[in-house]
Amino acid sequence: MPTRPCWVEIRTRALEDNFRFLASLAAPHAELLAIVKANAYGHSLSVCAPAVARAGARWLGVTSVEEGVAARSLCPEPRVLVIGGVFPGQGTEALRHNLTAVAWESWQLDELESAAHLAGAPAGSVPVHLEIDTGMSRQGATPDALAPLLARFAPESPLRLEAVMTHLFAADEADGAVTAEQMARLDEALGRIAAAGIFADWLNVGGSAALLAGQAEPIAALAARHGMRAMMRPGFALYGLIPRYDPQFEHGEPATLTAARAALQPVLSWKTRVTGMRAIPAGAVVGYNGTFVATEPMRLALLAAGYADGLDRRLGNRFSLLVGGQRAPLVGRISMDQAVLDVTEIPGVEAGSEVVILGSQGGENLTAFDHAEASGTIPWEVFTRIGQRVRRIAV
Repeated sequence: MPTRPCWVEIRTRALEDNFRFLASLAAPHAELLAIVKANAYGHSLSVCAPAVARAGARWLGVTSVEEGVAARSLCPEPRVLVIGGVFPGQGTEALRHNLTAVAWESWQLDELESAAHLAGAPAGSVPVHLEIDTGMSRQGATPDALAPLLARFAPESPLRLEAVMTHLFAADEADGAVTAEQMARLDEALGRIAAAGIFADWLNVGGSAALLAGQAEPIAALAARHGMRAMMRPGFALYGLIPRYDPQFEHGEPATLTAARAALQPVLSWKTRVTGMRAIPAGAVVGYNGTFVATEPMRLALLAAGYADGLDRRLGNRFSLLVGGQRAPLVGRISMDQAVLDVTEIPGVEAGSEVVILGSQGGENLTAFDHAEASGTIPWEVFTRIGQRVRRIAV
């Protein structure tokens, strides 16, 4: 059955090319874990996970066991890392679907160990990625609280410490001071782990911002000092957007970032159609509570997109979308299911005309950064709030 005309187009070739480019930036220093959590940043897990696997991704990163089960059904070969860890009662499903969990609390290790014993798993057969809190105060064990966690990886335990990870929370700050402090704390934690006689294969550190800022080599150097291999986990850059570094680099941006600006391609376009046209006289009001009043006769285009689709309600009367290759202002409040454009100055707009909410049309372009700046948020949220009822189509 034909569906309501509000959809997202995903350029899978662009996504594959982006992954290969990022892998080339990381090589030979680091392996990449492709982040496809939160429905692939709103792009569609079912479309994007197979695409990055085709491009060569051997690791996928998700938030939850539920996402991990979905990713595994789509991609039988890559390793799947559950970054948000297991919750009570999820250990059995994690093992059944060959998911690898991040852990930083004793109860998470209890959950995995119990499930392993029930499954008759042999010693050292359940890999765990131990997260270290190096300053973000979110998830992760502090370096001085490692001893009881490390004791869980005894030779007879089914648990095996496969990787140590941390989250660089200020890698988009070009001076790198906070990142340097975090790396020093991580180095200390790795020393404590080695002193306990436990050795991991992987050091899992840094996302898109760190990779594009040229941090692959120093992360790999830290890993090598502790007999480990480096892994980085790009997310945002996979989908064609580059973090905005603040403040600017003092001595010019790294070559990796310059190359990324030229190579990375946007993956997602969000579109709708005009469902009806209306002429209104001067003095007519538009939308709920009459927040827009026409000062002259106008032509309006009604759209099949609203805040239930993810079009931020704050964009009414302050943002434009693309139709006929031109920017058309949103007028009046955005409704749950509809929005209105002023197309008075744009000839040829009619019912059925394609409207671009996010993406390019003619010589104009609307990015997630544009949406974010107009609505007071960040591009990550712009993507992830696109509603589930908006069809995702691979093109």
